[in-house]
Amino acid sequence: MGKVGLGLAVGCAVATCAIAAVMVARRVRSRRRWGRVVGVLKEFEEACSTSVGRLRQVVDAMAVEMHAGLASEGGSKLKMLLTFVDNLPNGSEEGSYYALDLGGTNFRVLRVQLGGRRSAILGHDMERQPIPQHLMTGTSEELFDFIVSSLKQFVEAKGNDSDLSPGKRRELGFTFSFPVKQTSISSGILIKWTKGFAIADLVGRDFSECLQQAMSKRGLDMRVAALINDTVGTLALGHYHDEDTVAAVIIGTGTNACYWERTDAIIKCQGLLTNSGGMVINMEWGNFWSSHLPKTSYDSDLDKDSPNPNDQGFEKMISGMYLGDIVRRVILRMSQESDIFGPVSSKLSVPFILSTPLVAAMHEDDTPDLSEVARIMKDVLEITDVSLKALKLVVKVCDIVTRRAARLAAAGIVGILKKIGRDGSGGITSGRIKGGSHCKMRRTVVAIEGSLYTSYSMFREYLNEALTEILGEEIFRHVILKVTEDGSGMGAALVAASHSARNIQ
Repeated sequence: MGKVGLGLAVGCAVATCAIAAVMVARRVRSRRRWGRVVGVLKEFEEACSTSVGRLRQVVDAMAVEMHAGLASEGGSKLKMLLTFVDNLPNGSEEGSYYALDLGGTNFRVLRVQLGGRRSAILGHDMERQPIPQHLMTGTSEELFDFIVSSLKQFVEAKGNDSDLSPGKRRELGFTFSFPVKQTSISSGILIKWTKGFAIADLVGRDFSECLQQAMSKRGLDMRVAALINDTVGTLALGHYHDEDTVAAVIIGTGTNACYWERTDAIIKCQGLLTNSGGMVINMEWGNFWSSHLPKTSYDSDLDKDSPNPNDQGFEKMISGMYLGDIVRRVILRMSQESDIFGPVSSKLSVPFILSTPLVAAMHEDDTPDLSEVARIMKDVLEITDVSLKALKLVVKVCDIVTRRAARLAAAGIVGILKKIGRDGSGGITSGRIKGGSHCKMRRTVVAIEGSLYTSYSMFREYLNEALTEILGEEIFRHVILKVTEDGSGMGAALVAASHSARNIQ
């Protein structure tokens, strides 16, 4: 071989080595970047751990906080509000009752006909009406004129109240989904507006009384028989169909729970007497907090950036309003640590751009190439050309967030059951243990409503799985979660019926 040939050979060898070295360096950097992303995911998964032991600690904490909230005002993160609903519908109610559901930019009016035999809802009519934007920030007179005018038109069109005895008035159940200090079964003081409403002259006033006055002014002969929130309505509807229903939980955009409590356990209202010996308690459990909850740095950042920091901590970990944003924050961190998603998309910094329904769609994508995950990443987050390996990481993040939320919700439910002695433990009950530690386990129904449970199958599976783990299979067989829809409408009419002068002798 000549000098030229030798030189070429050496040059080729050097070039080959250089190329190989570059490729090796790239692979090393790629592995390091991938390692950082996997590290982020592993750290997050460990921080979100919900072992059975930890869940049982959450159960105990929930029961203890319930006791504290019943003992004194401000004694707990749980408000444990009296609803004055001391008589749940049981199927014996008869007649026609109305419901008004005001909870956002729309309101609904319903008329429900009850036949007096268990679960005999003979029929119902319903109309939905949008509230014009200007009325949401106008005056109380303008708002009530609009609502009562619509209600009166509905009554005149649908209200064939032939079953109404002479001298008796139509009766209305009113679902009002705004912060209220309840003062009786049919009255409550508006604490503040939310959801875009800002009618200053109504804050601090009895909303039911204002509605009653507006109906009288318009010549509508109707009595507000009950003022409730949607969770209480869900319990009422559940109890109407099944008298073993003792609690209700809503897990949707927001979350809350209520349950039936003995009046002698409501220590902060000593001397409180009811004909039934009990009352529905509105827990406002979204504000529950315990050091046993698996809080991560992403939860802390979300809370800090929210309009209500240090408030509604439990809700921010389990409800549909927030799960999507937790997922977004984790993906953003992964993107900042590596280029597995390409350049960091500006969309990843937009709060709440990733909704929980989108998380559910990615989580439940069963296509071989995860095409739905890729589509959402592209259309919503403007992240394209993502490898299948990286898409699987996104699905894993969705799984971790959803699993934690569902399992914590399950622990909350068991906390309620523990408080009322329905968890089979013979532990904390409504003030005392009856029958010793070997109480016979009774059938227990929890009415449940909300899109997170009804529409997100993986969430539902994880919640039921956690209930089985916490309670044990033998006890779990006696606990039924029963989907109960339209508590805010049908439930309100039923509470009006159960507290009607026609049905209470």
